[in-house]
Amino acid sequence: MTDQRPARVYNTRHQPRPYTPGRRRVSIYVAWSYPAEAGRNPAELDNRFSTMTEVRRVTWPAYEDPKWSDPMRFQQGIAGALELFFWAWVPFQDFVAETTGHPVAMYQRVDQAGVVTPLDERVLADTDTLFVFGLDHMITGQDATAEEVAALREWTAREGTRLVLGPHHDVGAGDDLGVRDVEYHHHGDALVPRQQRFGRYTRSLMEGLGVPVENRYGLRPAVSEPRRIAPLSIDRDLDTKGWLADVTSFNFHMHLPHYAVTTDDQQAVRVLGRQPIDLSRPHPFTEAGNTEFNMFLWLPPTGERAGDILMADSTIFSTLFGADDSLRNFWRNIVTL
Repeated sequence: MTDQRPARVYNTRHQPRPYTPGRRRVSIYVAWSYPAEAGRNPAELDNRFSTMTEVRRVTWPAYEDPKWSDPMRFQQGIAGALELFFWAWVPFQDFVAETTGHPVAMYQRVDQAGVVTPLDERVLADTDTLFVFGLDHMITGQDATAEEVAALREWTAREGTRLVLGPHHDVGAGDDLGVRDVEYHHHGDALVPRQQRFGRYTRSLMEGLGVPVENRYGLRPAVSEPRRIAPLSIDRDLDTKGWLADVTSFNFHMHLPHYAVTTDDQQAVRVLGRQPIDLSRPHPFTEAGNTEFNMFLWLPPTGERAGDILMADSTIFSTLFGADDSLRNFWRNIVTL
């Protein structure tokens, strides 16, 4: 049967989307350098993505179809694993396009061809909702420039803008190798090394914008049944805008960041969703008495910032880890409210 979808286009320029009342224009900015990530030495144990060969071995036989396993059809190094992210974002992009009537623009800070796209007016001018996926390993040195912070600050001063920040996990941040091993066995993912620190770019953005939040750890969520994440603890009184309306849970992922709030001002940062932790697996965070971690945050407009800032991990928008009606309701809320 012939695939009736439009042919895939690569290596083209973005065509700006016209403003349409009531229909938000959504863009995704993947804050990594693709060459820096794909070019990491597979002999290095820490702070890199898996190769596709490692993915196939650990998840066997999930990726043994020739479209994934044939080296003449799919890259078997780190680049192949990176491409899995793009495959898994397509359903989210399609959902958003159907919901808003606008195609979703996908940018990379440095793409496969080495083209550098800073977060500037070219990205922001025709964007109402911006997702920044913090999947850059800190070791690759992705820092937001003063010009990028200024551009984003100016953009968030525009009425109706929405910035969704998603720095990924920070596993093995300390120097104690024993603690790193405890963290590793807590999340239980053989594809994640003892140290895997993400989100330098989003961290620098948050510092520049004055967002008092840090991504910490990689915590395994509790489940209600095998590989089905336990329901969120939702503060609906604080959710006055309805971000989590008709939402009970997100999707299961073995290592999710705790978004630690570093201010006492509860109105500045509203923790709307907390995720129960799998307490059967020790971790320094739970040994300190914590049973949940901060999963979804909202920073309402304040001062000169007229737009909302939300914090949610990029895995919530990836179908690598499943999607159900609750998750799709969340997607819809984020891109329509």
